[in-house]
Amino acid sequence: MKQDIHPEYRKVVFMDTGTGFKFLSGSTSATEETIDWEDGNSYPLIKVEISSDSHPFYTGKQRLADTGGRIDRFKKKYNLD
Repeated sequence: MKQDIHPEYRKVVFMDTGTGFKFLSGSTSATEETIDWEDGNSYPLIKVEISSDSHPFYTGKQRLADTGGRIDRFKKKYNLD
């Protein structure tokens, strides 16, 4: 691999701004903010608006659109009843 062309990969803390949920992961994203983590080390902090803690799909609060009518229209259009 070529030297000095890859961004620095390091451990960072992602924080969901809506819920305050934090998790430690690896990233190449740059930030000036830092936070002290549970293990006593200081890591760069990246704030995100949505994480698995607040996303409707993962929390079970997602609402499904009414798609039943689409199937019926398809069957009627192609005489598949």
